[in-house]
Amino acid sequence: MIDVISKGGIMMWPIILCSVIALAIIIERLIRFSQMSIDTRRFLNDVISLVEKGKIEQALSLAEQTPGPVAAVVFAGLRKYGHRREEIEEAMKDASIYEIPKLEKNLTGLATIAHISPLMGLLGTVLGMVHTFQMVQAKASSFAPINPSDLAGGIWEALLTTAAGLFVAIPTYVAYNYFVSRTNNMIIDMERSAIELLLAMSE
Repeated sequence: MIDVISKGGIMMWPIILCSVIALAIIIERLIRFSQMSIDTRRFLNDVISLVEKGKIEQALSLAEQTPGPVAAVVFAGLRKYGHRREEIEEAMKDASIYEIPKLEKNLTGLATIAHISPLMGLLGTVLGMVHTFQMVQAKASSFAPINPSDLAGGIWEALLTTAAGLFVAIPTYVAYNYFVSRTNNMIIDMERSAIELLLAMSE
């Protein structure tokens, strides 16, 4: 592996660094989303049932003990129980504004790595090709024989960085789209839960 990296040229190192950062972000996001995942439908039904029975303190306790952005938005709304509809709605909106950045944390970095990794690989290939043709020119100038293996060896070594860049970019981009999808689904759950809770508290 060290030999392959060294043959790939200097651009292999930033690509490897990007792969390490991307892997760290992916692991962190997987753990975080796992911690935030709940049965939204069941949770909301339990909260609304308690609200309808007038057991607001129990509903608050349930929302406070439940992890995730949906529970945080519901908790913010429950704290305004008895206030005007506009105040309840505003409280849940503020809570969602606070929670959404937590869902989107590090996703920009993941997208950036997915986009720049192939570019760094291409740059490494271009630099490698320049080096290869410089070697060919040097041999031609000194009337040394140029073997096809010299050219082929230089080209395949130059292409290593392109392969490495794509190897990092493809799974990173897949992971980015997966986390964006999870984020969007949670935002939809937050909005739906806020609307349903608002209706239950207004009755």
